Amino acid sequence: MSTTTDLVPVQRAGGSIPIALMRSVFRVGDVERRLEKLPNKEHENLRATYERMLEKGPERFQVKPSGLPAMEHLYDELPNFHEVLDDVKRQLALCQDSRDALEITPMLLLGPPGVGKTHFAREIAQLLGTGMGFVSMSSLTAGWVLSGASSQWKGARPGKVFETLVDGQYANPVMVVDEIDKTSGEQTYDPLGSLYSLLEHDTAGAFIDEFAEVPIDASQVIWVATANDARAIPDPILNRVNVYEVQMPDADAARRIAAKLYRSIRADHDWGSRFAPEPEAAVLDRLADLAPREMRRAWVAAFGNAKLAGRDTVMVQDLPAPGGKRSPIGFVQ
Repeated sequence: MSTTTDLVPVQRAGGSIPIALMRSVFRVGDVERRLEKLPNKEHENLRATYERMLEKGPERFQVKPSGLPAMEHLYDELPNFHEVLDDVKRQLALCQDSRDALEITPMLLLGPPGVGKTHFAREIAQLLGTGMGFVSMSSLTAGWVLSGASSQWKGARPGKVFETLVDGQYANPVMVVDEIDKTSGEQTYDPLGSLYSLLEHDTAGAFIDEFAEVPIDASQVIWVATANDARAIPDPILNRVNVYEVQMPDADAARRIAAKLYRSIRADHDWGSRFAPEPEAAVLDRLADLAPREMRRAWVAAFGNAKLAGRDTVMVQDLPAPGGKRSPIGFVQ
């Protein structure tokens, strides 16, 4: 349903992936016809949605690589995601010197909690220079959060896919469906039902949000789902995605991740300059036993304990004890 216009290069850090195309994500005529049919003084939320669509217009930026982006830092920072990164790089290479749009096959990242799946999705969005929508299925309170709810229902609103495309700047944002295996089975409305069409390129091109009831081009959305257990995911979903089993990093990789987190936290805060540029080897050895998500919390607590102890070096005793209890603060005599 959508059309693309000429290249529109935009400067971006690194310069390897400019914003290259404009793409229409809906037809103005469809919106105007729906707006005209609305009864006066009724469906004010729906009327406001249509008016917002017309005000913003249908065109959105569509990211397209002009060359392979620098990915070495991701291989270094995410050593347990090399298989996924290799696949993403292959798909980027296919369209880098053609007029084809960027296409990334929907992916499902399987792995234990805290392994870095959601962080990987954010890094991919940053790599591509596009926007990102995020839906946490474990905290889902409404089955229609992806596809919207009928405007006939009280409190109804558009779904996350519609909002990300219409209210955002990009035709091909990264859409993260976090913990897709945690979807409640008690809901009368299947919250994953809309994914059956959204994950298919052809049908996603005319996706209809149940609130707005206007076809939206969601064919360019880059889907990243995360899960701990594939057995809880319906087969129609598994058949539409590339599945990657992400393992916990080995000891050497975990040490590198911990060291990078130390430098990142230190660089992101003014107080970081008061601490040593590099962490102690013994601290890295201890942190290597933790999942990447737990490492960040441990570093923040350790920085605080070291500060209270009047030291500029984080020591092993500054790390939280297993189970979340802090170790006694050690003071240097």
